[in-house]
Amino acid sequence: MTYRVVITGLGTINAVGHTVKETWANIVNGVSGFAPITAFDTTHFLVKHACEVKNFDPTQFMDPKEARRRDRYEQFATAACRDALAASGLQITEQNAHRVAVTVSSAVGGLQTLEAAVLTLVESGPRRISPFAIPMLMSNGASGLIAIDTRAKGPNFSVASACASGADGIGAAWMLIRSGMADAAITGGSEATIIDVGVGAFDRVGAMTHRDSGVPQPFDKDRDGLVMGEGSAVLILESLDHANARGAAILAELAGYAATADAFHITAPAEDGGSGAMAMQNALRVAELDPEDLDYINAHGTGTPLNDASETAAIKRAFGERAYSIPVSSTKSMTGHMMCATGALEAIFCVQAIRTNTLPPTINYRTPDPVCDLDYIPNTAREAKVDVTMSNAFGFGGHNAVLVIKRFTG
Repeated sequence: MTYRVVITGLGTINAVGHTVKETWANIVNGVSGFAPITAFDTTHFLVKHACEVKNFDPTQFMDPKEARRRDRYEQFATAACRDALAASGLQITEQNAHRVAVTVSSAVGGLQTLEAAVLTLVESGPRRISPFAIPMLMSNGASGLIAIDTRAKGPNFSVASACASGADGIGAAWMLIRSGMADAAITGGSEATIIDVGVGAFDRVGAMTHRDSGVPQPFDKDRDGLVMGEGSAVLILESLDHANARGAAILAELAGYAATADAFHITAPAEDGGSGAMAMQNALRVAELDPEDLDYINAHGTGTPLNDASETAAIKRAFGERAYSIPVSSTKSMTGHMMCATGALEAIFCVQAIRTNTLPPTINYRTPDPVCDLDYIPNTAREAKVDVTMSNAFGFGGHNAVLVIKRFTG
């Protein structure tokens, strides 16, 4: 027996908002989080801008002592989780605790903490490394801390599939609930990589733009790289039976999930988009939907030359001529690329598109590219009836994760 999975709570903190409401309003209005980097001195860097979370005070979400013991990515996850749980109304008790899973992922973990530990080791020796370094840097730290905070005692882990981690974590939670292993799950992703080593390393891969305005430009002919973002997004998933039993307000249904691997290159996507296309087709098939049912795709859309061309090829390969009539947009044009966390945030955007019948735009789109020739909702949001959405998340290593989210109809 399989169980239907519904979404009952959303929470986020990111470069364009500290709440779902604020974030969605800014996304619909094409507001970008792009700004000069304040986290470190960029004098010797070619990259000088990013999508940082502004005015974040972790002590609004946790005790100051506890905040000092959590890496920035864990602080973000704590904040997003608190809002998502409050929005859902889910109460975790001793009676249901072992039926509530936590799968909040991070591709990198506490990079800031790791860098600080290495510098301390070099400058002052091993005995000066913080005793909290390990729980602050491990990539499952956010998931473990959320379980401690909420007393959720069900399956607890994080997924590491690079920038697909957040979507894969949501997919893992979906499978746990669908199979009957859990009744509810706290799931999503969190990332805080805007530090010197994070930006420097990504730049050396050749993935980042060096421009100081009008970027990133997903699917535009002049796109030249991603802009790094940070933050967290958390969703509360429940079985339909569990949500109905407690009278929960259902926001949408998570109807399908699929994942594939390119098995091609450690950083470059397969040019033909074959495995990405297969993930999209499989997710739609699991959801028992057809391409004609699909109203919107939130693309991975990083703004790099290779990714956008490959993803466009994948969409066309998956849906044929139908691809040209499916609106597609990259909200990374506003949030930046939050690595793992973006896949989770973009799932939230799919829920919001359904709830508001509004398609978010791809901003900074100026020059069409013959290679990227789909409807990318350029620059301005669009009102439309939205019942079925798809969220793509692809990652270094050739990971492809696809979620299908649809309007809940009982």
